[in-house]
This record gives sequence, structure tokens and C-alpha cells, in this order.
Amino acid sequence: MHASTGKGSKVKYSRVLFKISGEALMGSRPFGHDMEVIDQLCKDISDIYKLGVQVCIVVGGGNIFRGAYASLSGCERASSDYIGMLATIINALILQNFLEKNSVNSKVLSAIPMVTICEPYIRRKAIHHLKKGRVVIFAAGTGNPFFTTDTAAALRAVETNCDAILKGTQVNGVYSADPKKNEDAVMYDRLSYMDLLTRDLKVMDASAISLARENSIPIIVFSLKEEKIVNIVKGHGTYTIVSDCE
Repeated sequence: MHASTGKGSKVKYSRVLFKISGEALMGSRPFGHDMEVIDQLCKDISDIYKLGVQVCIVVGGGNIFRGAYASLSGCERASSDYIGMLATIINALILQNFLEKNSVNSKVLSAIPMVTICEPYIRRKAIHHLKKGRVVIFAAGTGNPFFTTDTAAALRAVETNCDAILKGTQVNGVYSADPKKNEDAVMYDRLSYMDLLTRDLKVMDASAISLARENSIPIIVFSLKEEKIVNIVKGHGTYTIVSDCE
């Protein structure tokens, strides 16, 4: 972790990867996009951008298409996953539009080359954009079927030397059980990577957790509705941190 100062305000993490699920873009809608929710999300990202924090984003596509569900319904799995990757590109372009509406310079880099609408993913190019003060949105997952956008988030965080992975969810941390179904569920302030794996806590998939563990990148799980991202990067607020550091 690298402490830095942006415009007079101390932050705990100077370069972060923000993992946003496709479902987070739906708001209360059953499908698609809630533009007011997306606008507010981009305003929150703008707050940390103005502090000088370098921001990467990986966005899912579940608000448009879920490859796992389609494959269960008879669609061939690899094809389903590629369709899901295309959904993430749509979401990335929408995020880019709303970020720029909020005066945040951003670039979309896709693991599947689509040069008419965005740049292809090149690691050194991504780092160059970050150093130039641009938010980088990674689209199309890893570019390979059978890997989730959680794994893509961990991979891109490692490749771009991020200080932390911010995982925005519907609840304010990691619980022992689903707090919406079990009122006795306990929220954890801190967990180790092995705790997530051995207790089968559904935060990120095993590949993503293993990548983060091997490269000592903390995973911070917080509520998109109840917590401001700016508090997280300053080390404040309510969240669960997954790390092997005491």
C-alpha cells in the first residue's frame, strides 16, 4: 500500500481497481441500466479522481446477459461467455460517457479488440493512461471464456500494480451468512484470503482470491449504497478488508 496526498488530502491507496458488477448498474430495475444510479456512481468515482487517486475499473455484464445462465439453458458455454464479454463493453462505454459528463478523463481498454469504439488492452498503455491521470475501464474480462470478471479484476489489478481491489456490493461487508436471509449473520471487519476460500464465503471466485493472495493485494468489500468510495480510499468507513497483513 502506498500513502499519497492529492490536493491536500491523505489517501491510503494511491492506485485502486474498482470492481463493479453489471447488476449494480440496474438500480431497482429488473434489467438494463438506471442512468441516475450510474451518474451517482460516476460522481463518487469523480470524488476520488479529484484527490489524485489513480483509478482502474472492471465492470461486469450481468445486467444485460449472464453467460452461466445461458449455458444452463442450452447455449454453448464458450459462446455464452463471449456474449457476456460483449455486454461488459456496452457497460464500459456507458460508464465512460457518464465519467466524462462528470469531468473525468477516461479510456476504455478491451481484451477483445474493437478498435472502432475503444482501445485494445495493452498493459503498458494502461499504465501510461493511469500516470497521465485518466481513469482506465477494462472491458471484455480477460478476453477468454471460462473466466469471470472477478478474475479479470484481480488479474488487471496485479498487472497494473494496484494497491487494493475495491469490491462494491449490495451489503456493507462480508458476512458469515446472507444478512438478508439470516438476522444472526455476523459481519467481519477483517479476513484472510484463506478464510474466504475455506469458509466458502461468496465474495469473489477462487481464482480471483488466489491471484490477490499471491500478489498481496487487499480486497475491500463495501456497500455501494451505504458507503462513499472516497471514505474507503482514505481508510475510513464501514467495510471488510481481506488481507494477510495484521
